[in-house]
Amino acid sequence: MAKQLPALSDHLRKFIEQQHIFFVGTAAPEGRVNVSPKGMDSLRVLTPNQLAWLNVTGSGNETAAHLLRSSRMTLMFCSFDGPPLILRLYGRARMVEPGSEAWPALVFLFPPLPGARQIYVLDIDLVQTSCGMAVPYMAYQTDREDLNGVHRRMSQDQITEYWQRKNTRSIDGFPTGMATAVDT
Repeated sequence: MAKQLPALSDHLRKFIEQQHIFFVGTAAPEGRVNVSPKGMDSLRVLTPNQLAWLNVTGSGNETAAHLLRSSRMTLMFCSFDGPPLILRLYGRARMVEPGSEAWPALVFLFPPLPGARQIYVLDIDLVQTSCGMAVPYMAYQTDREDLNGVHRRMSQDQITEYWQRKNTRSIDGFPTGMATAVDT
């Protein structure tokens, strides 16, 4: 049975801290809905109603484009081991980019990750738990280092050029608002 709560409890905060993966869902008022898996040591619970996650350079930038059109965001966590649980966090998010006034106060919360391009701050307005009894058991092995390796081999100029080629527009053609964005 699903339960709705106004904020994260200490129990749910600990559950989040134990997870190796979470899923981010966003959507513009029109176009495609995007759901992305996220890993690495990239998420921090700031308060019972706020969290932040560090986003690194990837093949797309859908979350950024969607948030410029609608600030809605949902994060989902699933228990793949231990007691079954699905946790969804609903709210409004904002994007913080390198060079912005808020960046230094947030980026220090995370280990240095090469290719860091945004931090998203989610203000949670609804917490929902559900049973998760149909989620399969899966064993965590280790984090993948592939993406970090790619970014470590690139200079900042190469990463910026990649952003300009691959991260300035969503798959629906919406601008992502990246500071390095160029009109195409």
